[in-house]
Amino acid sequence: MQVFIHPDTFGFLAAVKENNDREWFQQHRETYEQAWQNMKDFTQAVITGLAETDRYISEDIPVSKCLFRIYRDTRFSKDKTPYKTWLGAGISTAGRKLNGPEYYLHIQPGNSFAAGGYWRPEKDHLAAIRQEIDYNGAELSAILEEAAFKKNCQLDMQDKLKRPPAGYDEDNPYIEWIKLKSFTAFESFKDTELSSAGGLEKVLQAFRRMYRFKLFLHQAVGDA
Repeated sequence: MQVFIHPDTFGFLAAVKENNDREWFQQHRETYEQAWQNMKDFTQAVITGLAETDRYISEDIPVSKCLFRIYRDTRFSKDKTPYKTWLGAGISTAGRKLNGPEYYLHIQPGNSFAAGGYWRPEKDHLAAIRQEIDYNGAELSAILEEAAFKKNCQLDMQDKLKRPPAGYDEDNPYIEWIKLKSFTAFESFKDTELSSAGGLEKVLQAFRRMYRFKLFLHQAVGDA
């Protein structure tokens, strides 16, 4: 049986964007449940596939711990719309709540992507990653310049400091990576790519291309 993101799942998420209120959502709750089950089945298939190639991923990871709820926390937000317009899953040994390198899958009409790395590491891990880049930047450079990675993936360079962190100089050859506050790579997909029979394999291939980058981060924080 082929597993893919059903076009109806994209359709539901597009409809949520246009009708983001509780009354509409309750009227279409059955459609939501179908989209949620589709995301759950797809994420389970991704976990199973990753377990074959990534020693940090076990197929026993509960998919329920990986999925992000569609309900927004509006307590401290000016935006009071109650629902997210996307579905997401964080895949790691601790599901979506790991303090360490992980995979992330984002499903949203016109903005779906797979990502791998470490988003906003805590202080000690951040220092360790920066030190690893300083010491072994050539290794990271080789990973990022690998043909398959360079052709398909992008390193997110948006979340970074304006100036070098303490202890590093602007003339360090790896300073732009050292300035980063998050260390993530991503690969984007068209809706039609994920809603076809090959959608699952496209996601797995993307994550496999990010594997060496993820291993570099595991090494940096001491769990390689």
